[in-house]
Amino acid sequence: MSSIRRYLTFVKPYIKQIILTVIIGVIKFGIPLLIPLILKYVVDHIVTPADLTTGERIHRLLYVMAGAFFIFVVLRPPIEYFRQYFAQWVGNKILYDIRDKLFDHIQKLSLKYYANHKSGEVISRVINDVEQTKSFVIDGLMNIWLDMFTVAITIIIMWSMDFWLTVVALLMLPVYAVCVKVFYGGLRKLTRERSQALAEVQGHLHERVNGISVIRSFALEEHEQHQFDKRNSNFLKKALTQTAWNAKTFSVINTVTDISPLLVIGFAGFRAIEGAITLGSLVAFVGYLDRLYNPLRRLATSSTTLTQSIASMDRVFEFMDEKYDIVDKPNAETLESVKGEITFENVSFRYNESEANVLEHINLTARQGETIALVGMSGGGKSSLVGLIPRFYDVTEGRILLDGKDIRNFKARSLRNHIGMVLQDNILFSESVRSNILMGKPSASEEEMIEAAKAANAHDFIMGLPQGYDTQIGERGVKLSGGQKQRLAISRVFLKNPPILILDEATSALDLESEHLIQESLEKLAKNRTTFIVAHRLATITHADRIVVIEHGKIVETGTHQQLMQKKGTYYNLFSVQQLDQV
Repeated sequence: MSSIRRYLTFVKPYIKQIILTVIIGVIKFGIPLLIPLILKYVVDHIVTPADLTTGERIHRLLYVMAGAFFIFVVLRPPIEYFRQYFAQWVGNKILYDIRDKLFDHIQKLSLKYYANHKSGEVISRVINDVEQTKSFVIDGLMNIWLDMFTVAITIIIMWSMDFWLTVVALLMLPVYAVCVKVFYGGLRKLTRERSQALAEVQGHLHERVNGISVIRSFALEEHEQHQFDKRNSNFLKKALTQTAWNAKTFSVINTVTDISPLLVIGFAGFRAIEGAITLGSLVAFVGYLDRLYNPLRRLATSSTTLTQSIASMDRVFEFMDEKYDIVDKPNAETLESVKGEITFENVSFRYNESEANVLEHINLTARQGETIALVGMSGGGKSSLVGLIPRFYDVTEGRILLDGKDIRNFKARSLRNHIGMVLQDNILFSESVRSNILMGKPSASEEEMIEAAKAANAHDFIMGLPQGYDTQIGERGVKLSGGQKQRLAISRVFLKNPPILILDEATSALDLESEHLIQESLEKLAKNRTTFIVAHRLATITHADRIVVIEHGKIVETGTHQQLMQKKGTYYNLFSVQQLDQV
């Protein structure tokens, strides 16, 4: 299906409003067509006739002007207002629907997609490209038809006044049509290239703004200025190429539309000298030339705008067509209640088909309420393993069972409703403390929220903030310390109260006091829940029911802390090295 046909599915709900807007527009555009006729009447029936007295001339003129003022001062303003209002209302409603659809799409795309695409480019598609498509509604579905109506009515009026003058006026129309077709053929491609270059600038800028502290700390301002200039220069090059093509187009189009009035004025003057037309007809005819060729020039402008709009549509629907890696089965069931037994049956996993497996033949069962700690060197596959439980990714081979059922048989969203996660770098939003905690359970009461914060050892520091729970914490919680951010993240998991818990490096990179407070709240949180802990500091997981050592994507050891220490294998060596490091 073409981009235009797909776009029309968003337009369809508002077709009645569009028709109403076009009807109002016909009236709005039709009113100015009266001016040359008024001028013709004034010249031929008031100014020229020799048999009228001055009083009769003034009397007729007053009647004509009174009617004209009524039409242009009383009737036209509200018509103009409603035409503009409804046109913009329809355009904005359609953009609202498209962005709503795109945001839903964004939330369904896999983490793999976001690992391979810059967030700034995604934002550019949703904001810039969608905004560009608005002109398709305003110009393509409304203004073009109104301009064509104006041209048609003007030709009919001119034809009724003088056939041969009308023929001369239309001589250049075939040339105009050929020019439009030739010049706008390449504009769509140039516009797409310009939009992509702009998206690259926006993506780069978004990344650098988020990492401004790194740029400052490494004194990379000059280097980054050069990197930004490369992308900005590329956008400038694409923009100027498109601009040059546009300028060439308008130069030719305007030349063509300027030739016709000159031909008409010359031929009309000749006809008036011969007495074939009246002076009023000559004046009115020249006046209608403006009504004929101004819409044609606007049609040329609209063609440019429409081409840009269609190029943006292509990019919007290209993004909308991105496939989902995680898709619910047609008969997937909603997960209502969970005991919490999780089994990995011969699970292997790789991120992309062309890459090697990061997990190899994992067999592991976590019983209900059991705490499993995953340890090993960085890059061994620990985080990849726990990322499979909420179906951030699907297994490549094998299966994962929850209470005896394959997790792929459940709706992904209902599965995640029963899982709470605390990560090393938890994402907080630039809203209030309250809003961030309530993400765990948006319908929670004030009392429930406060209890969750207390359970996470967060209530006391929150009350010390300038506005307490209403304090705005800045983008990614920039106004909070690392320990405070972690306690807020734990608060929302307490509020969610899930039966399954995943803690991925939740206490790493924190000071000892923060680590102690967070470790205390995490142990409270893990009580009576099936818990997976990915840990770098082995001293924090000695209490686990079982410790699983993973190396190069494979399980190499399993047991309690005491059992693994007695075995004197990989875990013993890791633990001993860390103990020496702390001495």
